[in-house]
Amino acid sequence: MKVKPTNSKLYLDQKLIDESRQYAKEIVLQVQDFIEPRSTTTVERAILRLFGVEWFSENEQLPYVNIIVEKLQKEKLIERGVTYFLINGLLQTGLSMQDFCAKIVDGSLRFSQIEPLPLDIVKDKAFEIAKKRASIIESNVTKRKEMINNLSESDPPYLYLIVATGNIYEDVVQAQNAARAGADIIAVIRSTAQSLLDYVPNGATTEGFGGTYATEENFKIMRAALDEVSIEIGKYVRLVNYCSGLCMPEIAALGALHRLDVMLNDSMYGILFRDINMQRTFIDQYFSRMINSFADIVINTGEDNYLTTSDAYEKAYTVLASQLINEQFALKAYLPPELMGLGHAFEMDPDIENQFLYELAQAQMAKEIFPDAPLKYMPPTKFMTGNIFKGHVQDAMFNAVSIMTSQTIHLLGMLTEAIHTPFMMDRHLSLENAKMVFKIMRNFADEIEFKKDGIIVKRASEVLNQAHELLKTISSKGLMQAISEGIFADIKRTTTGGKGYDGVFLKDKEYFNPFEIIFKEKLKERNKGVF
Repeated sequence: MKVKPTNSKLYLDQKLIDESRQYAKEIVLQVQDFIEPRSTTTVERAILRLFGVEWFSENEQLPYVNIIVEKLQKEKLIERGVTYFLINGLLQTGLSMQDFCAKIVDGSLRFSQIEPLPLDIVKDKAFEIAKKRASIIESNVTKRKEMINNLSESDPPYLYLIVATGNIYEDVVQAQNAARAGADIIAVIRSTAQSLLDYVPNGATTEGFGGTYATEENFKIMRAALDEVSIEIGKYVRLVNYCSGLCMPEIAALGALHRLDVMLNDSMYGILFRDINMQRTFIDQYFSRMINSFADIVINTGEDNYLTTSDAYEKAYTVLASQLINEQFALKAYLPPELMGLGHAFEMDPDIENQFLYELAQAQMAKEIFPDAPLKYMPPTKFMTGNIFKGHVQDAMFNAVSIMTSQTIHLLGMLTEAIHTPFMMDRHLSLENAKMVFKIMRNFADEIEFKKDGIIVKRASEVLNQAHELLKTISSKGLMQAISEGIFADIKRTTTGGKGYDGVFLKDKEYFNPFEIIFKEKLKERNKGVF
């Protein structure tokens, strides 16, 4: 994904930026100390999926991965991790992966009944299998690069468009038509409340409220459809889904195995907006981001959501603070800046005098502080009223800010933004609006400078100072405590509250995750000088 460089225009205090980054680093290191000795049930399920466990129980319609991990819990073996018991079982029984898992699922075989082999023997076999499975993901990275080289890709800002019919086959029709009309990135938005499901549904789905279920089969169908239209139009079209919620690492694993290109993957979104336990979320985001990085998948973070629950003008500094925290969480997971689609949004009240200038300041500031990141810029939603004229004007102004500040990922705004499945006409008009503004203002960013004592520069400096103070405060009390106090999005969560807390556990001293080790080694090699 191309990231257009930007010239510094805001005269930002580099010392203040560096100090803010250091505070964010200290904040994340505190959380990382908490993460390292722990795992979760969905991390273990993700490991099983990476090993190739993809079957479902016919009676319960539950994934094998869920049943296997639940059985490990019941036998009080989970602390040692699923890898040891899976590989030990394969070695001792001589069964295929599918047959062994089937016997565990139907209860004819129990993990505790299988004689344990020495750890080093199990490890050797686990790494042998894991390396072969990791090569599938590496081949997807190669395939994406080949398709982009053989076809082409647009210049940023990339036009990002959502489809959300609930029916994967209807999504295909709408996604392909959107690509033909100029969309560069298609997001198959996830069905409402899927983030609260503690399992990944099965098969191709034709019903869903507010979106289409994220399933392995749906990923396959949409990937094939976008590859088909990419060849037709001569441009690679990227595919997006959401790996947030209770199945965050599992969705990341499925995305990696089926060549998704972008994933919604925030370190705090699930905590704040879905009431998922913060311990669970912080542990899950670590492994999910490592998977995304290994698969060369761009992540998108969800800071735009803060501005729908709190005032976008007054609390703009919390967006910058969260971006800096998300950046550090990503770096700890070996995800480089060029894969960090840090989020922000055009969400200030349009009735504020000089609102456009304040939005421009925020967008330019994000671009200058994160120059290598493919920032994801979100459209106005909170103050969209259904007024046709006003809605188009707001979207046009949002489009103008995007091209003026050289944003990379541009989520299209449209009149029916608040409707889960936008009218086709409005989607077409939103594409036309953005393409027109981007064309007539293509080099505008190269032509303008900002007054050193002007509104834009002063506003950016003010927000940076506020973010610096907030990060300083959080570093002294800890991120978990800060979230408990409602510092972000005016929402309070407790460390032991929320859904999924019972899925967190301390690792045994002999716990190991071969994929984490393989991914770390290869990512360090791939990104020399970054980690």
